[in-house]
Amino acid sequence: MGESFEMIAKTFQGLEEVLAEELTNLGANDIEIGRRMVRFTGDKRMLYKANFCLRTAIRVLKPILRFTAHNADEVYEAVKGVEWDKYMDVKSTFSIDSVVFSETFHHSMFVAYKVKDAIADYFRDKTGERPNVRLNNPDVKLNIHIAENDCTLSLDSSGESLHRRGYRQKTLEAPLNEVLAAGMILMTGWRGECDFIDPMCGSGTLPIEAALIARNVWPGVFGRHYDFEKWPDFDPELLDEIYNDDSEERTFEHHIYGYDLNVYAIEVANTNAKAASVTKDVTFMQQDIANFVQPEQPALMITNPPYGERIGSPDLLGLYQTLGERLKHAFVGNSAWIISYKDECIQEIGLKPTKKVLLYNGELECKFLQYEIFGGKYKEFRSEGEKLNKEEPVVRPKLQRKPRREELFKDKEPVVVENERYYGHEKFKEWEQREARKAEKLRRAAEAEQAEKTETDSAESKPKERRSGFKSDRKPAGFKGKGGFKRDGAKGKRDGDFKGKRDGFKGKRDGDFKGKRDGFKGKRDDFKGKPKAKAESYPERKKRELKEKLMNNQ
Repeated sequence: MGESFEMIAKTFQGLEEVLAEELTNLGANDIEIGRRMVRFTGDKRMLYKANFCLRTAIRVLKPILRFTAHNADEVYEAVKGVEWDKYMDVKSTFSIDSVVFSETFHHSMFVAYKVKDAIADYFRDKTGERPNVRLNNPDVKLNIHIAENDCTLSLDSSGESLHRRGYRQKTLEAPLNEVLAAGMILMTGWRGECDFIDPMCGSGTLPIEAALIARNVWPGVFGRHYDFEKWPDFDPELLDEIYNDDSEERTFEHHIYGYDLNVYAIEVANTNAKAASVTKDVTFMQQDIANFVQPEQPALMITNPPYGERIGSPDLLGLYQTLGERLKHAFVGNSAWIISYKDECIQEIGLKPTKKVLLYNGELECKFLQYEIFGGKYKEFRSEGEKLNKEEPVVRPKLQRKPRREELFKDKEPVVVENERYYGHEKFKEWEQREARKAEKLRRAAEAEQAEKTETDSAESKPKERRSGFKSDRKPAGFKGKGGFKRDGAKGKRDGDFKGKRDGFKGKRDGDFKGKRDGFKGKRDDFKGKPKAKAESYPERKKRELKEKLMNNQ
């Protein structure tokens, strides 16, 4: 056995207990359940097996540094102090995934940038060169997790999410995640003891995962790659040994059925089942839920009907009514599990669930409900010595769901939480709406300010109008184009022989004045700085001339 070290397996909220049970069966030590994760210890073989065998893990991390930081500079110094030569070299590419839940650090990308700078500066100070960041398929993928001031820096051994088994060749809109599907099946306790039915199978995720569980085929057999294969200490022989070990696989004596109304969905499901090599155990057929009949053999039903969110139905409530009616009359003596999002849809089933488990399907907070179907009345069912299975679900109860996050949302606005942010909380939705209204108000104010500025600039750039009487776009009253004025009997002239000039002067005023006034050279009334007299308008001048003429005639 090699050196033992700490590891963290990430999962969806609600599947922590199922993941812990899987790790126990694999032989992991020091198992500790957390929020959306399970911490455990083991050697290199356990690291490889965790990636290869776990059905309900999203990824497996290997922590390399734990520290406390109260600001970004402390994060930088702590990360720069790591001996990065053990994990990569200057020619390696790397990427950083940041998960932040803290009042001190408000932006996950800022934390990722500080970690990147620390690693780059470490190699620059040592070699004069720096490694490059690569978001797609890097040589080393890192994860920085900050909860308040507690920081954990880890190597990501999985790379691509473990829900990507490798058998999904085709898909439909809003497919069920493979990790969630496997967790739902394991949560029911089914391991292949009876037939399995999904009356609304879609692309076939639940039936295919059920077939793999029934035969205990590990999800890693489909040939996907892991990021630990790029590490300096990678042992290919050890991975080949785990891959070729089929000693724990078992036979399956029953059968799995998947039905769907959509013909194309059946085609997609068959394609995926063929890629997963489970066609002998799984049968897909086109069938409406209204035509579902009582199975000949005892069976377990698990199904994921439409919620009306990403996938709709012309009569969503009617679909749930039909499902409940078929369960009551055509699934007697069996157990059914249904995952759904809307309470109004669940109520239309018309049956009382015996178990309720909270699970998350993407961002949607769903209920995973068990229905024990019995014939006749409940009193008669009890009189025969039977009873409903009302044991506590294998996952934690609702009261333990997100206590810290709900407490944070009570009094203050939420901070950035993980790359996959939590949108389900009502107070978070209200906060987002307020922020959207603020942003819209700021946008409108900016647009109004820009429009006002444009209007002002346009007015300033427009040439000033010259005084009336000169050529301009604005023509004075009585002016009829090129011919001139038709006043006082003059034809295009004013007061005799005036040709575009004033009072018989040829471009001059008051004698020999050349561009000056009253004999002064560039001065006005011998006073420097005296404001310029207001220009006389054409109507004012005509009024003044008429008044002077009248006065002269008196």
